[in-house]
Formats: sequence, structure tokens, C-alpha cells
Amino acid sequence: MERISTDAARCGGALKGIRVIDLTQMLAGPFCTQILADHGADVIKIEGLSGDGTRANGPYCDDDTLRQYGGYFQSVNRNKRSVAVDLKTPQGLAVVRKLIEGADIVVENFRSGVMERLGLAWEALREVNPRLVYGAVRGFGDPRSGESPYADWPAYDVVSQAMGGMMGITGPDSETPMKIGPGVGDTVPALMLCIGLLAAVLRARETGEGQFVDVAMTDCVLAMCERIVYQTSYTGVVPAPEGNRHPLLCPFGLFRARDGWASIAVAHDGFWEKFANAIGRPELIDDPRFATNAARVKHTPLVVEIVEAFTSVRTKAELAECFGGRVPFGPVYTSAEIFDDSHYRVRDMLVDVEQPGSAKRVKIAGVPIKMGSTPGGVYRRAPMLGEHTDEVLLAAGYDVSSIGHLRETGAVR
Repeated sequence: MERISTDAARCGGALKGIRVIDLTQMLAGPFCTQILADHGADVIKIEGLSGDGTRANGPYCDDDTLRQYGGYFQSVNRNKRSVAVDLKTPQGLAVVRKLIEGADIVVENFRSGVMERLGLAWEALREVNPRLVYGAVRGFGDPRSGESPYADWPAYDVVSQAMGGMMGITGPDSETPMKIGPGVGDTVPALMLCIGLLAAVLRARETGEGQFVDVAMTDCVLAMCERIVYQTSYTGVVPAPEGNRHPLLCPFGLFRARDGWASIAVAHDGFWEKFANAIGRPELIDDPRFATNAARVKHTPLVVEIVEAFTSVRTKAELAECFGGRVPFGPVYTSAEIFDDSHYRVRDMLVDVEQPGSAKRVKIAGVPIKMGSTPGGVYRRAPMLGEHTDEVLLAAGYDVSSIGHLRETGAVR
């Protein structure tokens, strides 16, 4: 089978030619714009003179002499260029306006009203760039799309997980809600915003008119938890945390192994037959207590007991030999096990990049969207603060003298 070469990927992804002005920080906004950059968009990250706050977050390499940024910033800002601008100065604002004039997309995640106070509201920017697509991601959305009573509340991942319904159905028992491990309250809204931005760009190319794209983090979490809406509407029952089981399917969840845990997903009766044969219990196939999914759900404790009687005395590797390719199965991996699994190497999901100030190369997660003709990729490490200020401003029409003056006045770095 022909493998797409790294050289082919470097020729430019599907979004080559799209210019993005990125006014975001933390996780939701930068994760969204990084996806665009991974697929060839020219993403110019606008930072204050002290930089995105996540630059100060670790972890750092032990030998890092610069400490320009740690793993957090590196992981969500690759493939971007950095321009450091003081938005509190008229000169700095003029620089950003000029860059936006030639952009396809601008993205921000300030609290509602901040861009208006800066004179960078959507309504003002569309006057100078009618084709501009303006994306905003906030905890509770922008008032233009429906003014939430919480519009002025600051929000992070844990807030959107809590209020979007995710924590309310996650946890070891019905009385104990629990946070999902990764920042899905940020990254899922980032994905939704990415879809909205690209749809709006496609429309703008057809009509010449851009539009405002608004994503609320809480809305996105609720959309991902769609099951709780129809369950409540159809049955009147309010879903609660159910541990590692599924309320509608059985066996479907996590089960103890001798050296950890494994997931098994018997989503229909055909898989139950394969599962029963795999564990040497063919008599379970026609047993009326287990023959159908509805029967198994009714007898969930007994089914779990049967499953774990088999899994708990075997290692994850032994279970993989037994179930792999037959029944939906996966061992619960630590990051160390991910690093050792050839799947992630052959799929380019563990990518080495330079870490400024360190002699070591570090790994970050790769690009999960694999495109046959216009592959994305990790082409450059995350930028140092203001690393591309001169490069970007020269291309925007500023001369060396003008850039020097802006730097002397503290408008740029």
C-alpha cells in the first residue's frame, strides 16, 4: 500500500491560502486554530507583549534555558506564527486592523464586549473586509445569537462540563459526578467552531459575504451529551452517573483485567454470540437470560459477574489475543502504553518537535485527520513570542523603519 510521504505533506494542506488572525488564548481557541494550521492555513497568533498566559505553564524540559513555553503551549500552538502587539495602544490596534483587512478568518475568545471596546467588533471589521469570517468561542456564547443569562460569566473546561450535562452522567455512582479527564469542555467546542468557520469560508467564497460564527462551550458539551436530552424527553427520567456501564447495552463498558482494565462493547446479539464462544461459554448464547440485549440489560449484575470471572484472571495482552478482531475490545492504556504501541507510530500520532532552549526533541500528539491528496502535518514547532513580528509586518506593507518605530514606542515586540 502506498504511503503518503512527508514531502507531499509539506507541499501544503487543503487550507493552503487561507489567512487566519488568531486572537485566542488558553485551550479552546488555540486548539481550533491549530487544526486549521495543521491543514495548511496561515495562522498568525496575535499575542500581548507578555504572551499567551499558557506560555508560563509547564511542564518544561529539565535543560530548558529559555523557558519561552512548556508542553501546554507547544501542544496547541504548532504550525502558527506569532506577532506580539500591545492592543492597549492605538498603534498596536492599527497593526491588528491592517492584518485583519487581508484575512479570511479572525478568531477570538475574549469575554463578551472586549472586542467592541477595542474597536474590533464584527460589525466594524466587516465594513473593511466584507468577506471576513469572524469566529467567537465563549463559555455561554455571544449575545448576537441569543443572550444567555450567564453571558458575562467567565468559563473554563470544568464549567462547561458541569453545566453542559457531562459531569451529571459521569461518575462511579449516581451520587458522585466526575470530571472527564481531558479538557473536552474546550476541545469539543474548538472542533465545532472549526466546522463552522470552514462552512462560513466556503459560503463567503460563493457569495463574497462573510458571517459571524458563534460557539458556546456549554452548548457544545450538551450537543455531545445528546442522549440525556432524548432520554429525559421520551421517558421523563433524569439520567445520572452509571459508573463504567451503559444504560441501554450490556455488556458494554470497562471490566477488570489481571493487570488493569479493558473495554468490551457487545453492541448487539451477534457480538454476544462471538463473545460467548471466545470465553468458552457457548451455552450463554441461547440462555433466555442473555440471548437478547434487552434480557442482558435486565440481568446486568449477573452478566458483569460472568464477564469479569473471565477477564479478571487474564492480562490485557491475553484478552487482546482472545477478543481482538472478534468483539469490540480495547485495553485501557496509559500514556506509556500508547508510546509503545506501533499503531500510534505508523499513524504518525506521536510527533517529534524542537523545544527552544532544550537539546531534547519532545513529542506532541499528531494530526488525526488523514487526507489522501492534501495531507496535513506538523511542519513547525510552536512559535516563540513575537518570533514572526517583522516577517508578518513586512509582508503586510510596513517597512523596516516603520517596524522599528512601532517597536520603540512599545506597540510591538
